[in-house]
Amino acid sequence: MTAVSGAAGVRRAYVVADLGGTTLRIGRIAEGAGSAESVRRVATEGLDRYRELPAQTLQDRVVGQLTRELEDYLGSPEGAEASAVGVSFAGPMTKGGTVLAGPTLWGGAAAPLPIADILTRRLSVPVVVANDLTAAAWRYAAAEPEPFCLITVSSGIGHKVFRNGEVLISDSGHGGEIGHWRVDPREDALPCECGGRGHLGGMVSGRGVLLAARRAAVADPAGFGCSALAGPSAGDPAGITNEALARAVRADDAFATQVLRTCLVPLAQAVNCIFTAIGVRRYLFIGGFAVAVGHRFITLLGDELTRLGCFGLTDREIRGMLALGAADDDHCLIGMARMLARTPLLTAGTGGDA
Repeated sequence: MTAVSGAAGVRRAYVVADLGGTTLRIGRIAEGAGSAESVRRVATEGLDRYRELPAQTLQDRVVGQLTRELEDYLGSPEGAEASAVGVSFAGPMTKGGTVLAGPTLWGGAAAPLPIADILTRRLSVPVVVANDLTAAAWRYAAAEPEPFCLITVSSGIGHKVFRNGEVLISDSGHGGEIGHWRVDPREDALPCECGGRGHLGGMVSGRGVLLAARRAAVADPAGFGCSALAGPSAGDPAGITNEALARAVRADDAFATQVLRTCLVPLAQAVNCIFTAIGVRRYLFIGGFAVAVGHRFITLLGDELTRLGCFGLTDREIRGMLALGAADDDHCLIGMARMLARTPLLTAGTGGDA
């Protein structure tokens, strides 16, 4: 998407940031490098920490934090020689760099956020902003010869389809938000952080599965009591954590596994829908919760997807479509650096979902 002009033979460096619902990461990546250096991680000052605050207040708080952290990093020895800044953002946005919503960052409705313009005015280097999954897809673009769908299972659910050298998204920012597909039409369906109900992200994200586990523990105290989850939580359903849940699933704990199986049904339906609609046969899963569960996540999802069936495919072919991405949290940082390096940066304020 962007690159920064430099002297011939000079290896440029970028400061890259990933603003997620739980964590803000900022690091340095040299042009052509496959990993980030000097990465700082801080808790995002948003919905995950301050659920009692209104959406607009949280938006202001998140933007202020992002700006301060980037200014501090650029002023440090690690960021002093940066040619450009790239920011991946957990929310839909236009190609012009205006964020339309931040469900995992500030929850409900807030004003459209021209984040590319805001950062360009505050920072002393060119800035590019993109949706987080758009950025992450570029990490895998060179290694995936066929069209692929990248799905994150973390604070929320998101996806992007990469085909023929581009991420499939509209100029106005529509597409790639399968986490807000309504899969449960009931009025009392689980709430989503965007304010809706019955959305995929509210049911299958790390936060959604955790809520499901706690509800299941209350509904089935005997099953919970026999689970490995009962120990770390001292028998209190409210004490169940994502870390303990992922560990229990990896160990084939019956209670935890059944909770995850149930939650994965609508995700399998989503994969089935994407395959049936546009024929993509490669699905990569990233995000803190999916990576924490590991290959058991792919196995259990494969069980549900083969049960549903994918038109024209054998069970072996269906399972072969699913894979985990790299077991780290630097997808967006690496992807942003690759975006910065691929096209001349013509203006200081460029951003969006291209």
